[in-house]
Amino acid sequence: MRLGVIADDFTGATDIASFLVENGMSTVQINGVPDAGYHVDADAAVVSLKSRSCPTTTAVADSLAALVWLQAQGCEQFYFKYCSTFDSTAQGNIGPVTDALLDALDQQQTIISPALPVNGRTVYQGYLFVMGQLLSESGMRNHPVTPMTDSNLLRLMDAQGRGRSGLINSTVMDQGVQAVRSQLARLKEEGIRYVVLDTLNESHLLTQGEAVRDMVLVTGGSGLAIGLARQWAANERHQPQATSAGAPQGKLCVVLSGSCSVMTNRQVARYAQQAPCQSVDIARCLTEPESYAEELCAWVMENAVGPLAPLLYATTEPEVLQKIQQQWGAAASSEAVEWLFGTIARRLQQLGFQRFIVAGGETSGIVAQSLGIQAFHIGPAISPGVPWVKSTDHPVSLALKSGNFGDENFFARAQTEFAV
Repeated sequence: MRLGVIADDFTGATDIASFLVENGMSTVQINGVPDAGYHVDADAAVVSLKSRSCPTTTAVADSLAALVWLQAQGCEQFYFKYCSTFDSTAQGNIGPVTDALLDALDQQQTIISPALPVNGRTVYQGYLFVMGQLLSESGMRNHPVTPMTDSNLLRLMDAQGRGRSGLINSTVMDQGVQAVRSQLARLKEEGIRYVVLDTLNESHLLTQGEAVRDMVLVTGGSGLAIGLARQWAANERHQPQATSAGAPQGKLCVVLSGSCSVMTNRQVARYAQQAPCQSVDIARCLTEPESYAEELCAWVMENAVGPLAPLLYATTEPEVLQKIQQQWGAAASSEAVEWLFGTIARRLQQLGFQRFIVAGGETSGIVAQSLGIQAFHIGPAISPGVPWVKSTDHPVSLALKSGNFGDENFFARAQTEFAV
C-alpha cells in the first residue's frame, strides 16, 4: 500500500476516496480503525473516523490508532484529511491531531491545504474562501457545532497547534514545483511547522501533489488527493475496476438528511417539490424515540413505491436550529437525531432497503455504523467528491454527502442517473 488516509468524518473519507479512485489509485474505505489482522489489498486505504467534533483526547487517540494500522499495511505516505471548510474550534481538533501525527512520525513540518476549487473552496493569501466568500462570511459562520468566524488559516492553526504557521502564496505556486519545494525547505529552516498553501485552481493542486510527493505527512481537504494520486498511480487501470465494484445496487431507496448546511437546505427544498418528504420532530425524538422511529419507518414504507425515494430530514434554517438547541440543548438534540436516523436505517435494512442517500457527516457516520458496514468499495461519482459506495460485506449501497456538496438536484440525480 502506498497512501494511508486518516479522515475525520465519514463523508470526508468518501470524498477523498472518490478523488483517489478517479485519479488512478485503487482505494478501499474502512469505517473506524480495523483490527490489527485486517488487511486491505489496494493502493490506498482511507480510515474514516468520527473525530471532527469529539473531545480532543479522543480525536488524537483514534487518529494515532489509525496511523498504527496504516503503518502495519506498509504505507509510505500519510494524509490527515479534514473538511474543505476547515471545520474546527479554537481548540481543535485539526491542530492537536496534526501535532500528534507529526510527533508519532518524527516529522517537523507538514502542509495545510483544505482547498477544493471544483467545489468553490479556494485559498488566497492564507484566507479560505467558499464560493467566492470568505469562510467567516459564508454559511459556515452559523455551523451548529463548529461555527467558523475566522477565515485566516494561519491564525486558525496558530491557535490550535503547538508550532508556527507560514504561507506559500499563489505567486510562488504559479512558479511551479521547484519554487514550492524551495519555499518549503526555507520555511522548515525557519522553524515553520505548518505551511498553508494558496490554491486557486486545479493546476495548483497538481503542483502541490508533485512538490510534496516525498513529504511523510500531508494534511488537507480532498483536493490535494488529485495531485498526490497522479504522482502515486503507476497507471489508471484500477479506476474502471474500482468504480464498477462500487456501483449502486438494489431497488428500495430512502433519503436521510441531518445536515443543516446552506446547500442541503436548498437540496431539501428542491426535493420536496419532487418526492414525498417528512420533517423530523426533534421534540418527539427526545420524548418518544422508539414509537416515533417506528412511525417514521412505516411512513417510509408507505411512500417507497414512487419514482423517487421518500426523504426524512432534520435539516432546518439556522434560526430555527438555534431555538431548538436553546430549548433542548445542542448535544441532546444532535444525539437524539443521530439515534433516530441510525435506528430507522437499521430497521429499513431489515425490511429490504438496499440504497441509502445520506446528507451530513455525522448522520452518514451513524447510518454506516448502524448498518454494520466496515468497509466500502468506491463507485461512480454523483457529484465531485460524492460517489456511490457499496459495502464490501453487505448488499447495501450508500451515497454519503457532506453538507455543502452537490448541486440542488443532487438527491434526485443520485437515483435517476444511477438506476438499476
